[in-house]
Amino acid sequence: MAESGKLLDKAGAVRSGEELPVAEVDTWLKTQNIELIGAPSVTQYSGGASNWTYCLTYENREIILRRAPAGTKAKGAHDMGREFRIQSALKPVYAYVPEMLALCEDESVLGTDFYVMEKLNGIIPRKNMPRGLKLDPATTKTICEKVLDCLIELHQADYQAAGLDQLAKGEGYIRRQIEGWNGRYKKAKTWNVPSAKYVMSWLEYNMPNHENICIIHNDFRFDNVVLDNNEPTKVLGVLDWEMATLGDPMMDLGNTLAYWVEQGDDFMAQSTRRQPTHLPGMMTRQQVIEYYCDKMGFDALDFKFYEVYGLFRLAVIVQQIYFRYHHKQTTNPAFKKFWLFVHYLLWRSKKAIKRKGI
Repeated sequence: MAESGKLLDKAGAVRSGEELPVAEVDTWLKTQNIELIGAPSVTQYSGGASNWTYCLTYENREIILRRAPAGTKAKGAHDMGREFRIQSALKPVYAYVPEMLALCEDESVLGTDFYVMEKLNGIIPRKNMPRGLKLDPATTKTICEKVLDCLIELHQADYQAAGLDQLAKGEGYIRRQIEGWNGRYKKAKTWNVPSAKYVMSWLEYNMPNHENICIIHNDFRFDNVVLDNNEPTKVLGVLDWEMATLGDPMMDLGNTLAYWVEQGDDFMAQSTRRQPTHLPGMMTRQQVIEYYCDKMGFDALDFKFYEVYGLFRLAVIVQQIYFRYHHKQTTNPAFKKFWLFVHYLLWRSKKAIKRKGI
């Protein structure tokens, strides 16, 4: 194994136009009962197309600052106060949440709401594991199990004891999701993607009669967990709680598996992989379903609806991004061919629907 320090996930240079007013932020932070020495150097994490995340390095410690992107309002899709309060409430019943340090709702400081939290130093399993980290299949399998155990523990967490029972409507979650994502696809459709009527209709007519309600992460992936760099089979924390809510746990797993690219997947899937689920020792999607359902006491033989939902939801997310590119609301060249991936995800959805058995 390489020197452990070389495995740590690190921030990079701040992107042009996304600089922080360091003096104002520093002045505010030092009124918040956080022991900070000196002036901070600021770096920025490159991942994520949503909220901006920075690392502030002081003489005595590092802290993380999260804010909404410029041009958005925090009281909507980028609600920093909600994200901060969810994690603060969840921490006592779910140890993998980072410690929240302070929330700023005074827009005179930064022009938008933001919060700061502890920095978890470790490995974030992105598209590929860090160079120098040598893992045999048995160790990789253990990492996979430990990460899934974090999702299971979240779904079993006592959200009522955490005071989060009023976080969202809860009951009726499945129907709201299907109606909501179907509507979003129709609004974001462009001429070069399918109508998706078959998939949308199938989802509408095959909603399960029963749902469970728990805290769900809604974006649970390997690149949102932090592993101990000295002991990679140990999970230190789970990040990015922007979309957390009360919902159905099997739908949360369906979302996770939509991103799960396994070793035997086709070229199109491999080209979009964002996490190291292809490594020897990683579970297949079917093995994940069986492992999860066994631990949760659910029926693993009835997962088709959740699989199709996860794939379709991801297709809508991709299409919404492409819609912005198509209408010149963004010029990021990475989005130019996203419409092809929408075709692929809808094809995967139809293939799953027509597959015999589960």
